[in-house]
Amino acid sequence: MAYKYSVKENWGKNANGDSFIRHEDRKQFTIEGFPGNVWVTEDNVYADRWIGRHGATVKTKSQAQTIVTDIINDLQNTWDNDNVSGETSAEKIARLGSKPTDITLP
Repeated sequence: MAYKYSVKENWGKNANGDSFIRHEDRKQFTIEGFPGNVWVTEDNVYADRWIGRHGATVKTKSQAQTIVTDIINDLQNTWDNDNVSGETSAEKIARLGSKPTDITLP
């Protein structure tokens, strides 16, 4: 399957009742969100309309992957550097959650 990559902040549902991702959108194409407001959609006319309707910025796969990787690296570094004296690994995971894992875009 071919994909399109774009970047746009998710606003959820706005005052007009318009959702960022509508039920109709999900029926017409696949869409998945990633860190850095990166959106991966199926490459079809419906996804093109969604990208245009939102004014999303189209990216290459490489550009989108760089955005996601940079965010994950920052989160991993923050996790690594957040240490409490005498804290065990299990206590750190309980406090912060598991260390963020690498993400590879489809």
